[in-house]
Amino acid sequence: MKSKLLILLFALIQTGLSGQTIVSSLSELLPYLDDDGVDIKMTPGTYNIGPADKQSGLFPNEILFLFEGSNSTFDFTDVTFKIDTLMLQQYGNIFVTELSVRGTNLVLKNLTMIDIGDNRPGRSAVGIELNGTDNRLEGFHMTVRGSFPYGYGDIFGKGSGYVIKHYKHSAIQVKGVRNHLKDCKIIHRAYGHGIFCQGSVDALIEGCYVEGETRTSDEVLAEAGTGSPADLVDFMAVWGYKLQPGWTFSRHEDGIRAYNSGSDFTNPDNSIRTTGLRVIDCTVKNMRSGVTIGLAAGEKYVEGCTALGVEEGFFVGSGGQVVNCAGNAQHGPLFLDNYQHDKNSTIDITILDNEEPYGPNIITYIGGSGHDITLRGGDEYYNPDMKIMVSGIREGLRQHIVLDGSDG
Repeated sequence: MKSKLLILLFALIQTGLSGQTIVSSLSELLPYLDDDGVDIKMTPGTYNIGPADKQSGLFPNEILFLFEGSNSTFDFTDVTFKIDTLMLQQYGNIFVTELSVRGTNLVLKNLTMIDIGDNRPGRSAVGIELNGTDNRLEGFHMTVRGSFPYGYGDIFGKGSGYVIKHYKHSAIQVKGVRNHLKDCKIIHRAYGHGIFCQGSVDALIEGCYVEGETRTSDEVLAEAGTGSPADLVDFMAVWGYKLQPGWTFSRHEDGIRAYNSGSDFTNPDNSIRTTGLRVIDCTVKNMRSGVTIGLAAGEKYVEGCTALGVEEGFFVGSGGQVVNCAGNAQHGPLFLDNYQHDKNSTIDITILDNEEPYGPNIITYIGGSGHDITLRGGDEYYNPDMKIMVSGIREGLRQHIVLDGSDG
């Protein structure tokens, strides 16, 4: 009798008295995703998700995990979801989302998500959609895989007008109102964005780390005669010339960026302007860009961020602020402002080690006006011959100019 009372007491502590519900399988978790006011903790462990789970009806829709409730917490500490990328093809020619947050005042924390394999989606895919209102995603660790082609960045296109058709797989899409992405780590091994804001309003991205991979154009050209995707199109870049040696590029899209607008999931015909964005204490490494949020409206504030090994470091458009940030200009400009209409931004960036640049020797490219720009030298070595450009002909992989009179 005494042992039964102890078991009952333990059960009450685990559920009723603490208010927390323990789930130990995917099938136990799924019914709570649209509930209000629940506190869910998943039993630590690795949970494998693959084609058989779609066939069984466990994941019938193109959004695998859809969180639609309000005022709930989901604790995934020491939990890993391993997702077989073969699953991305099973939904056909459609956008697949592995995890979507569309509720109100939800907290999801400490989940590890690992894509297994390199199978491309049927159309395109994203690991996480952070949407809804006043939601927080915290402490997630993602390894993103599964796209085609992978290893060329956008040399052969990305959207319309491509030379090679792309099937993208990005990590985190931020939408909705006052959503918060905190202390998340993304290891990117697919072609797509790290974190991209598309129709978000007053989003906060804080303490996040995004890491991709770089490659040289020489390595791509070495594929000649191999029958690779690049070889099959005779290395003709989407920019109208045959790929030239001597450049380093990212295999991915942007690290943290903003689009002008995005659709409302409650009404896909309704376009929402991306407005108000703060990026604090983040690091981006080896992605196409670091923090490029200049296409958003309203406040654009970047503080304490570092951009390493990117092709373009920081861009905040008009009226933006880059405060106490740093990076190297190893593969392209650390601060970039392409547009003449951009004006009146305040920029403060420390230049880190640039001893061996492989690409254009440009620290900044400034196309706008009225900016207040402070560039500081760090304690490490930086190349004093690197250029500060105020308009003019910009150099770079996408702006390649043939100087030897050939048709390259």
